[in-house]
Amino acid sequence: MIWNIADILRGGWKQHEYQDVILPLVVLKRLDSILADTKSKVLEKYNEYKGKVNDLDPILKRTSGTAFYNISDYDFKTILGEPKHLAKNFKQYINGYSKNIQDIFEKFDFSKQLERLEGGDLLFFVMQELNKVDLHPKTTNNYQMGHVFEELLRKFSEMSNETAGEHYTPRDVIGLMTEMLFSPDEKDLKKPHVIKKIYDPACGTGGMLSVAKDYILENINKEADIFLYGQELNSITYAMAKSDMLIKGDDPDLIRGGEKDHSKASTLANDQFFGEVFDYGLSNPPYGVDWKKDKDAVEREASRGYAGRFGAGTPRISDGQLLFLQHLISKMKTEKDGGSRISIVHNGSPLFTGDAGSGESEIRRWILEKDLLETIVALPDQLFYNTGINTYLWFVTNRKSKERKGKVQLIDARTFFKKTRKSLGSKRHEIDAESKKKIVELYEKFEESEFSKIFKTTDFAYRQITIERPLMVDGKVVKNKKGEVEIDKSLRDYENVPYEMDIKEYFDKEVKPYVPDAWINESVVDHKDGKIGVVGYEIPFTRHFYKYEAPRSLEAIETDIEKVENELLTLLKQL
Repeated sequence: MIWNIADILRGGWKQHEYQDVILPLVVLKRLDSILADTKSKVLEKYNEYKGKVNDLDPILKRTSGTAFYNISDYDFKTILGEPKHLAKNFKQYINGYSKNIQDIFEKFDFSKQLERLEGGDLLFFVMQELNKVDLHPKTTNNYQMGHVFEELLRKFSEMSNETAGEHYTPRDVIGLMTEMLFSPDEKDLKKPHVIKKIYDPACGTGGMLSVAKDYILENINKEADIFLYGQELNSITYAMAKSDMLIKGDDPDLIRGGEKDHSKASTLANDQFFGEVFDYGLSNPPYGVDWKKDKDAVEREASRGYAGRFGAGTPRISDGQLLFLQHLISKMKTEKDGGSRISIVHNGSPLFTGDAGSGESEIRRWILEKDLLETIVALPDQLFYNTGINTYLWFVTNRKSKERKGKVQLIDARTFFKKTRKSLGSKRHEIDAESKKKIVELYEKFEESEFSKIFKTTDFAYRQITIERPLMVDGKVVKNKKGEVEIDKSLRDYENVPYEMDIKEYFDKEVKPYVPDAWINESVVDHKDGKIGVVGYEIPFTRHFYKYEAPRSLEAIETDIEKVENELLTLLKQL
């Protein structure tokens, strides 16, 4: 049925635009089917209380038996009875929905698609197709309907490769994230009547939240009560996420954002779950994207220190990834209340960008000194639809197991993948079941191996000392009026000393033999411990898994060059 509608749209709509018509209509068809059994009762109640009660919303929701209702005289079948007035009646039908549903369709910007369908006389044929399938809950349950919607989102993401990655994380990546996120908690999650809250501050179409819930219900505890919370900036993906929640029987009011006003919709500028904490956080926030629009709000909050969400510092304006990580940490339950676990996707930048004392380094320092970072997994390249770069999964928690306290595990999973049957935008690799199993085993074993390294949190720390040299003129050292040696700022240098090494010992061994007139500037001290030098933190992931490869022999290279030269000569003769 769905691809029949795509055939009807072909020509008038570009392939990647099909979703703008089909997704909202499938949602409407499902909502219409859910309301079918109580529609007449809702209309009776509406006519009975209209003009007598100020707020009919609670009465009509109670009558419909769901979190929404429709007071239009039309439904999907009766609306086709007047083909000449179909578009006008269809608008009236949408306007008959409760405000929470109208909000979704405003965000879908569906009125534009309705005009296009009306202009091309296609609305009747599309509605006919929709009426060929039965989406009543008795025929198609929430679980099946959820799979239909997930499949649609996946298909449309493949059709729209240039933008899909912004809002859609491949399911193989989410599968790995969720399995590792819940792995240490299986015993707790199996308890009867367990209730857990899962949160995504950049939830896109809601896929991470849905997969996380499905994983718990299908693999750990089918009786668990899982509540899903999300905020999304983009209005259309917000509408998709909210629709997904409705279709699957989750609470759509726990998906927030989507306003046209950026300052209201943005998680960084306007946390719509202020004061809430969650058992689990997982997210794939935008990386390499600036936070200029959020600058004033973020800096205001950062000025509040740890009373706000960004107390550890702010990264450079060109990349807001570490703001999302701090935001998620602010949403953790306290350790005495059970603590929380977080899984987040980053590119390489948060590992090492920024010198000692920079915003990025201070954020890493805060996370590592609080012993929150548990594991980082380096993923294969070419996993995402819109970028081929290497990405990393960070796992952060304030309830590490005993053996992990004060430790960080790095897992190199860059070679654990299989090639996809065909390229989907930049996605040419996927984490298949076998690869996922290997990665999860490396994590659960928590042992040193070729692909797993275990470090103390302080192994990523260093102390940056400032090295000064005297100002020389005509071969003589220049002194000021007080007789102090003038510093040549152009020769100033910096050395990163391993955290647990004595700086004087390092200086005498690594600097003094090469620049005998140099000295350490002892006035540059760390803002926290007051010792000489500024403490920095970086995680040089690649260095720890570097494998030396010997260069090819000169004979092999010469043979290749000769071969290419001969091929060129042959081609030239043919000309």
